[in-house]
Amino acid sequence: MVAYGFFAEIEAKEGKEDEVEAFLKEAKTLVDAEPGTIAWFAFPIGPRKYRIFDAFDSEQGREEHLEGKVKAAIVARAEELFTDFPTVTPVNLLAAKLPN
Repeated sequence: MVAYGFFAEIEAKEGKEDEVEAFLKEAKTLVDAEPGTIAWFAFPIGPRKYRIFDAFDSEQGREEHLEGKVKAAIVARAEELFTDFPTVTPVNLLAAKLPN
């Protein structure tokens, strides 16, 4: 059962919105290679604000993702693209519906 997740909150620097959106679309290819990441969503919530939601079936999958290639890409480009380093909030899921 999917029981673990997290939200990441990102704010693009002014004028970097298109680059942040391209970055998030490219990050999906990195996530696709992670067997422990069950679901991954990146979406805008305002003119310069974005969120990522990830879901995992184990704490190990969540930890591996948090220390994986997406984080490395974020660290490498954070100063260029984001107003601050993304805020990551772990969550424990009470219920989920995913395709079979």
